[in-house]
Amino acid sequence: MKPVEMKDGVWWVGGIDWDLRNFHGYLTQRGTTYNSFLIMDEKIVLIDNVKHYLFEEMIERISHIINPAKIDYIVQNHVEMDHSGSLPEMKKIVPNATIITSPKGAEGLEKHYHSDWDYKVVKSGDTLNIGTRNLAFLLTPMVHWPDNMVTYCPDEKILFSNDAFGQHIASSERFDDEYPFNLIMEEARKYYANIVLPYAGPVNKALTAAAELDIEMIAPSHGILWRKHIPELMAKYHKWAANIAEEKAIIIYDTMWKSTEKMAYAIKSGFDEKGIPVKMCNLQANHISDIMTDLIDTKYICIGSSTLNNNILPTVAAFLTYMMGLAPKGRIGMAFGSYGWGGQSVGQIEVALTNCGFDLMKQHRLQYVPTKEQLQHITQSVIEELNNQEEK
Repeated sequence: MKPVEMKDGVWWVGGIDWDLRNFHGYLTQRGTTYNSFLIMDEKIVLIDNVKHYLFEEMIERISHIINPAKIDYIVQNHVEMDHSGSLPEMKKIVPNATIITSPKGAEGLEKHYHSDWDYKVVKSGDTLNIGTRNLAFLLTPMVHWPDNMVTYCPDEKILFSNDAFGQHIASSERFDDEYPFNLIMEEARKYYANIVLPYAGPVNKALTAAAELDIEMIAPSHGILWRKHIPELMAKYHKWAANIAEEKAIIIYDTMWKSTEKMAYAIKSGFDEKGIPVKMCNLQANHISDIMTDLIDTKYICIGSSTLNNNILPTVAAFLTYMMGLAPKGRIGMAFGSYGWGGQSVGQIEVALTNCGFDLMKQHRLQYVPTKEQLQHITQSVIEELNNQEEK
């Protein structure tokens, strides 16, 4: 339970959640960290804290450096309980410590914990001198809650970025030059796709503001800290926030008696013929959060379901609800599926795709078991539509 020194007098003192596998419906196969940071100066500052059940782990790390009761300020960049859950216990140890947070942060903390705490409410551009260092605050509302803000230490050139630039990774390594870079980027991509994706506008504003800062280290609230690969990270965030979709397809489906699956592979053959890479995602075998990670930069989104009791299969309905909440923009969608007698599923999928703002390709809807000729017709139809796309 030892802390890790990031720079002289600046320490990581967070908690490691090795066993977490589900985060609001997001599959976290590699666990996560709840990062908290201690700055030792004339005034002692704790930036963020940890989920309630990791409080003792955080306190043990702080105690290696100083008596936790000597903390003067607690900077609460975000209200959500994975970052503020230890605040009630922390305030018992440091009852006179001032909580620094945004206006929405103070409102949110009061509604979460119903406690009469002492707040210093800050806005963008406000600074706090803590001795030899200063802290500057930047409000970043809707990245990804209304209360979000980030804290910047110009003297150390560290951006404490809260939920921006995070990943769900539990590890003994703390920095991006100590852990496999491809895995960090995979988890950063998944984090963006499943948490940050709906907030491209606020993210772009935050990126513009961050570009004006001299940054040597980014310390997010989850996962690995960045000190080597910051340019690569920023390039990816600019791409994701710009909603740049590549000429790729993803086919997402569930099937009862394999008829819808046969249609899915017929659709795949059409994309194959045009040389467009395709990812196949049977919802019985793929988690919705992993599918969203693939979908983040994919142009063609094809969704299929058998009809069950005049409706969509539950797995497909769940995915559509999840995708609509994350709100990918500017895509091309296709609905398909087999049915016995009602056949409502395809129309319902099209409504969902329309509500997402997608342009639509021709739907494909077949009764019972498709023939070889019907499957070939689907393939040819996809090829023709893609040819038409090229001519536009």
